[in-house]
Amino acid sequence: MTIFFILIISFVASLVRSTLGFGESLIAVPLFVLFLPIEVAVPLSVMLSVVIALVIVVQDHTKIHFNSAKWLIFYAILGVPLGIVILLYANETVVKVGLGMLLIVYSLYSLYFKRNKRLDSDSKLWLFVCGFLSGVFGGAYGLNGPPLVVYGNLRQWSPKYFRATLQAYFLPVSLISVVGYYAKGLVTTEVNNYFVMSLATTIPAVFLGRYLNHQLKDGTFFRYVFLGLILISFILILSTLL
Repeated sequence: MTIFFILIISFVASLVRSTLGFGESLIAVPLFVLFLPIEVAVPLSVMLSVVIALVIVVQDHTKIHFNSAKWLIFYAILGVPLGIVILLYANETVVKVGLGMLLIVYSLYSLYFKRNKRLDSDSKLWLFVCGFLSGVFGGAYGLNGPPLVVYGNLRQWSPKYFRATLQAYFLPVSLISVVGYYAKGLVTTEVNNYFVMSLATTIPAVFLGRYLNHQLKDGTFFRYVFLGLILISFILILSTLL
């Protein structure tokens, strides 16, 4: 039964990631830990993230804004050390609940106020702000995605370009994390076994997510993204408080 639930969770989380471009870790990890130890659940989730990103990058490399991805990765690296400091010294409950509430407010604002700021081209300032915060939140709690959503919304990327560009960011970042887990001995035989089994549902979910992503119209895509972000924020808050 454990294997069955792991396969289902992998499918759902991968489908969300492939359709919207982000969000699988906040779905996968809290559900994985219901059946697996945390030291197995986290590496497993990140290893699946690498596979999802790699498949999408190969599929849609022509739709990646490489210049944006490059600078987002660079500034994220600068933000990771601060994220680690927050992880070590800040009150986890306060930070996570505060972040969840901030994301809900921003998502509601973006959904219901039509005169949002837009960028016609890449902005070094916004690349720094969103990339740096992505590194901070990623280094602290693995929440790289939300600041990237903000930048994609500002640039008004189409669903295809949004999905592909975020994976160009996630692929190297996740690979670095996996290397770190290997170095710390966290990628065990058990993790590898669950990883190989999970590919049976992860790979089909990526292709189904690509189909769903390409069916979304530009005008409605970010509506679904922000609704997804609100849902993920509620999951973040509830998992922190309970």
